[in-house]
Amino acid sequence: MGSRLFVRKPISVLKKELEGEHRLHRALGPLQLTSLGIGAIIGTGIFVLTGQAAHDKAGPSLMLSFVVAGMACVFAALCYAEFAAMVPVAGSAYTYAYATLGELPAWIIGWDLILEYAVGAAAVAHGWSHYFQDFIGIFGVELPRELRSAPFDYDPAIGELVSTGSVIDFPALLVTAAVTMMLLKGIRESATFNAVIVALKLAVVLFVIVVGAFHVNPDNWRPFAPFGFGGLSFFGHTIFGELGKGGEPLGMLAGAATIFFAYLGFDAVSTHAEEAKHPQRDLPIGIVVSLIICTVLYVAVAAILTGMVPYTELSIDAPVSDAFARVGLPWAQFIISLGAVAGITSVLLVLMNSQPRVLLAIARDGLLPRKFFGAVHPVFRTPWKSTLVTGFVVATLSSLLPLRILAELVNIGTLLAFLFVCAAVLVMRRAAPDTPRPFRVPLYPLTPILGIVICLLLMFSLPTENWLRLAIWLLLGFVIYFGYSRKHSAMTASQ
Repeated sequence: MGSRLFVRKPISVLKKELEGEHRLHRALGPLQLTSLGIGAIIGTGIFVLTGQAAHDKAGPSLMLSFVVAGMACVFAALCYAEFAAMVPVAGSAYTYAYATLGELPAWIIGWDLILEYAVGAAAVAHGWSHYFQDFIGIFGVELPRELRSAPFDYDPAIGELVSTGSVIDFPALLVTAAVTMMLLKGIRESATFNAVIVALKLAVVLFVIVVGAFHVNPDNWRPFAPFGFGGLSFFGHTIFGELGKGGEPLGMLAGAATIFFAYLGFDAVSTHAEEAKHPQRDLPIGIVVSLIICTVLYVAVAAILTGMVPYTELSIDAPVSDAFARVGLPWAQFIISLGAVAGITSVLLVLMNSQPRVLLAIARDGLLPRKFFGAVHPVFRTPWKSTLVTGFVVATLSSLLPLRILAELVNIGTLLAFLFVCAAVLVMRRAAPDTPRPFRVPLYPLTPILGIVICLLLMFSLPTENWLRLAIWLLLGFVIYFGYSRKHSAMTASQ
């Protein structure tokens, strides 16, 4: 029984899956992969979550929060790059865990990735909705109150859920449907569209940094860390830092845990390994370069925003455009809102493109129904049924749940996935030391160990209820695994 739960999937079997009718089309080069990474990373995190994290958690020390979160991502990114080059098939961390830790850990991380990408895409769609409404508001257009946002939100000032007076976030629902239709057609078309959008939003981010620098007031950076540099708690018990009225940890580390969502994206590059033209070379380039570029931009934008406007006055929903309006540059609101709408669209595109490929990888192994989730369209060569399911789930979550809940839920799922990948590198180096590795993690074993430590640190800097939600999600995953997946596992049947 125990051995069946931890049966590993040989790399030779993984490579055989690149053949046949279920193979995806190789159409992506290093530029497109890097563009996909930047497309996923720069979006809701930089245009939306900067306001929430600075206002609620960290103040101006958000600059350091981005550095800490970026450090965790660097270690995890290097581990992802080693696996992506060694096993260039769809599935990301799920596939790596199956080859190293065994079937049950692989299922756990795969189930966790489903949470990460679905909830992450929902949070992104939510951010898109607010900037879209900000953009059309420039022209005097306003949606009915019932269609503007999720029906409830969490107010950190009182530590309770409050009604918004709305019924559904209609723009979030609309953009999710549009992106789903685009993804059904194919990866080449969506990647080309993404490259154009990425160029546009990079121009807008540089505009924010250059123009905003002339309106920075250094007094707004004082106090630099109004909530302290802590924020570390252990299931509700504060170890280092302050607690908010709702019992949530506050401080620079808490800010890092909150905006960690902003880095979700570089790992999405690895889900497209099967569609890379030269995965052994191009995947490490796409993962590492996109992460470095975005980290530098994040720190710069955090410094500009908290310098332009006191952190207590930053907008939660559209902080960048609102900051420029507050310093007497309302004309910039048009440029920023347009760039944000376009930029967040590309994030949504990448995340919703990644989710079906994780489902495809899991279905190939029999852990989900293969005929449905493993179905590849005969013409477009896309996992079309999984794409439709993803679109439905994301549309439902984004139109009914508030940003604060979505962002924190996806953070803990993402951190758990990164932790597994770092651990898998340690296991794989011992279990298969002679396997060819076109890219090797530098400073081994220090790099994966530091990745594990920082991921755990940030996980414990999230509010306790996030652990409860994760536990409920994983419990549901165990029910599905022992009720269906274990009985239909292709690896178990082959033994």
